[in-house]
Amino acid sequence: MAKKMTIALYTGSFDKLTATGVIINGAVADDMDVEIYVLMMGANAFKKENIGKMENMAELADKKDEFIASLERLKIPTWMDFFKQAKEAGNVKIRICGLAGKIWNGTELEHFNGLPEDICGIGEYIASTQTADVNLFI
Repeated sequence: MAKKMTIALYTGSFDKLTATGVIINGAVADDMDVEIYVLMMGANAFKKENIGKMENMAELADKKDEFIASLERLKIPTWMDFFKQAKEAGNVKIRICGLAGKIWNGTELEHFNGLPEDICGIGEYIASTQTADVNLFI
């Protein structure tokens, strides 16, 4: 039986989303199932109109330009590409929290970037944590 990682993805900052992409690819490489529940600020980052934006950086905001230049120099995939790679390589499910979607005017899956499969209530996240081997809040 595969191990399971559950992630409550609260952040909408591209630096933390990039780190999350690295984590989920590592989990998939270790044959883990991954369930991501996109909460509050994270839901805004998943909106279609925000594809490719790298405006919000949570840590060391004064180093944003240097960080972006390093990502480009090292040919690091975007956070969306990391998420797509993980979904293609393993069992990764992404769900938008219904309340978060409503806050950002995202009430239908077509309002989002194509990564989420579902819009759900917080109860699904809580239930998922009860069977997870690893639970992260990012």
